[in-house]
Amino acid sequence: MRALYIDSVHLAGLLACLYLGSAYALGLADLTNRDAALGIKGALNQGAASAIDKLGVAGGFLNNPKVKIPLPPALDEVAKGMRMIGQGKEADELVEAMNHAAEQAVPEARELLVNAVKTMSLGDAKAILTGGDGSVTNFFRTKTAAPLAVKFLPIVKQATDRVGLAQKYDRLAGQGVKLGLVKGDAANIEEYVTHRTLDGLYLMIGEEEHAIRENPAAAGSAIVSKVFGALR
Repeated sequence: MRALYIDSVHLAGLLACLYLGSAYALGLADLTNRDAALGIKGALNQGAASAIDKLGVAGGFLNNPKVKIPLPPALDEVAKGMRMIGQGKEADELVEAMNHAAEQAVPEARELLVNAVKTMSLGDAKAILTGGDGSVTNFFRTKTAAPLAVKFLPIVKQATDRVGLAQKYDRLAGQGVKLGLVKGDAANIEEYVTHRTLDGLYLMIGEEEHAIRENPAAAGSAIVSKVFGALR
């Protein structure tokens, strides 16, 4: 993977602007332009790759309470009633199908996330250097949320159609829509799962980013450790 290129003169100016007379700024000032660029790129790529590797496997969503996709609240109430009359199996299968669809979609994010890193602007780099915890995640969400939604939707649809549960979801949701209980994306299984998949992906990227900022030395990359260690 090619190293991210950020114009050395502009990045030098950026780092100079960050000089605030503090130990924080002195740490940044000690970095070379190339190191700063490589460190930002490394953190972005590491966070994205780790999130995809954790989510894009069997059980990646279903077995992780932080990202597991539940039924929309209104349909969850319907599911509780189904369980009371011995029909809860269908609701459980629907939850499993939604989460497995998310697991299948996530690996498709890799190319778009990598391209976002390659096309990073000076403004993006500055936001990550000065934005603190969450700036890496915000970068990815801003750059990739819309195209990923387009990319995920047909994959999710194929997965849900294959297990034959999309129609069951739509029938339940359709009743909820008529009653005003189910609105927006939740009224359609593909759109609901697509957006919950994106939420889970960015949440996991955020966790990876937080871990890097909290303990740069454990990042497994000398350059990431050097750059993000200078931000502490």
